[in-house]
Order: sequence, then C-alpha cells, then structure tokens
Amino acid sequence: MPLEAKSYRLGPLTLFPRGPYWHCRYQIDGARKQYTTKEPLHKRDAAETRALQFFEADRLRARGVEPCPTLGAAFALWEQTHILRKSPKHVANVASIGRLHLGALKDTLLKDLTTAAVEMELSRFLEDHAPSFGNIWLSYIRLVCKWAVRRGMIRRVPFDVPFARIKQRNKGIIPTAKARQWLEEVDFLAANEPSIAMILRLQIGLGLRGGEARLARWEWLDLERGLYTPGDTKGGKAWPRPVPPWILDRLRPLAKASGWMTAGRRGRPVSTARIKRVFDKACQAVGLPKLTPHRLRATYATWLSEEGVPIQDIQKALEHKDIRTTAAYLGSDLGRIAAAQERLGRRTGLGR
Repeated sequence: MPLEAKSYRLGPLTLFPRGPYWHCRYQIDGARKQYTTKEPLHKRDAAETRALQFFEADRLRARGVEPCPTLGAAFALWEQTHILRKSPKHVANVASIGRLHLGALKDTLLKDLTTAAVEMELSRFLEDHAPSFGNIWLSYIRLVCKWAVRRGMIRRVPFDVPFARIKQRNKGIIPTAKARQWLEEVDFLAANEPSIAMILRLQIGLGLRGGEARLARWEWLDLERGLYTPGDTKGGKAWPRPVPPWILDRLRPLAKASGWMTAGRRGRPVSTARIKRVFDKACQAVGLPKLTPHRLRATYATWLSEEGVPIQDIQKALEHKDIRTTAAYLGSDLGRIAAAQERLGRRTGLGR
C-alpha cells in the first residue's frame, strides 16, 4: 500500500483505504453508513467525488427526497422496478443499453445531462450502429429520464435531441395468394417438430407475437367457444380472441387440460432460432423476399384490413395503445391498387 494511502477526513466523511480501493463512512441522523467507492488508491479525487455523492444521496433520503442518480444507476434502478411489470425482452433491451452503450454518459448525474453531451455520445454510437438503432438508443435514454421525472429525481428531461428521420421501406408480408403454399412448406420443413408449424400458424392466424405463440398454454384455450385468451402479453392485458376454424381443426386432436400448447420434442418451448430457420426456408421456397417472423403479425393485420375490418378493431386485435402503431403494421397490396385504377378508368371513360 502506498504511504500516502491513509485515512483522512473530508468534511463529515472519513475516507480510508481497504484492499485496493478507497472506502468512506459517515453518519446520517445517528445512523452509520459505510460504502466502497470502487475507486483504486491512485484515484483519490475520483474517490472523494463518489463518496460525496453517497453522502448527498443518503442526506436527501433522510429528508424524504429522492436523490438524483447517474444515468447508469438510473438504468439499473429502472430495470429493478420494471423487471416484473414489463416483458422480459423489453427489460433486457433497455438494460443492455444501460450496461453497454452509455459511454461517457454512464457516470453523469441526470441533472447534469445536456443536449450537447447526449448529441456527442449519440454521434459516437452511430459510428458502429445504423441510424435506426440510434433512435432506439435515444428512446431508451429518454424513457429512463421520463421515469426519473415521475419519481421526483429530476424536474424535467434535461436534454432535447430529435430522432433521426429514417427512410421508410416496405417490410413485406405474406400475400394471400402464397399463404397456402407457404404453410405447406412450413409443414414439410417442420415434419419432425410440428410444434414449430403450430407456432407460425398462431402468429399468422391470431396475430400473436412470437413469444406469445411460443409460450401458448392449453388452459388459455376455450375449444368449445373457439376462443383463445393469452395470459402473458406484452401489454399485460388478456382478452379473448376468436380462433379461425383452420387452426381449431389442428388443435382439437391434440388438446390437453393444461401445459404448453407448442412445446418442442423435449417438452419445453422451442427456441426462436429454430423457428426462424423454418420460417426463412419456407419464405425462400415460395419466392418471398427476406422477412422476419414478426411480419406474420403484420400479415394478419393486413389480411384483416383487406377484408374490410376497421382499423380501430385491428388496433384492439393487435393490442396497440396508439392507432398510429397499427397503421404502420398494415401493408399494401399493389394488385388491389391496380384493379381499383382499372375500375376508375372504366368509370371515367379513360380506360380500355
């Protein structure tokens, strides 16, 4: 241990070396507090800054005031408070940004965040990531800051950085003309594991998310009335939805009182990687462009729209809070547009 690494007083605090790090202790309303700063002995100034942050946070808590954490600590607190309230995938995505991609902002107090600092770190992030991921990065930081405002940690979101304007492209769906052929390919590719074919049917026929289809359970299915009520959804709401006859006919011979509806050969939910392999090969076999399994949900929404279902009903079927999200799911059929143009040509006398 270096000779200069000795205990000393810093106002109401005492800093002292223990092992390779500086530690601090103090008293708040007669209660003794002691922490490690996790700063090595050669970083005395950094250890003092961290110790003063601990002291100020405990002093505020003693007065019933929520202390202002660093951005990294705010992400960790958000994860702790939402791990049982939000979908595991959403929590994991937010937490990964907090652990891996905050850069220089990680140790910045929320109240000290500035537009310039966030823009600078966003520019660094975009050096290795696409602009769409930059928008996700920014949205998660804004999400955590808005939560901190509700908790009283800060008065307002301390920065104003706009999202990048991303050029929209048609992500594609499975057209109705190829649906039967596509399902036949799925059945052929998943002959050794029919649960994968059932998962993809639940996605395209009921509009379930991938996780909802993988974790479907028999006790949530009412075969008599032809209704399925998912018990574990992203929005946390469970409402019965009609199951089309072509799916019910497949389910009836397999029905059980309880348990996984789409379990794999080992009796456990199928991995997303195996589902995607079957999905990709089926799309390739029928000549479809590269899609993701989540586009089955958009396919379901578009098919409903083509049959004249109002968008507000599709919004409910997809469990969207904002109707603009539903509108983004609806694909376009250029064949329908061409047919409508031809009919308009005949009506106006401009067509053949």
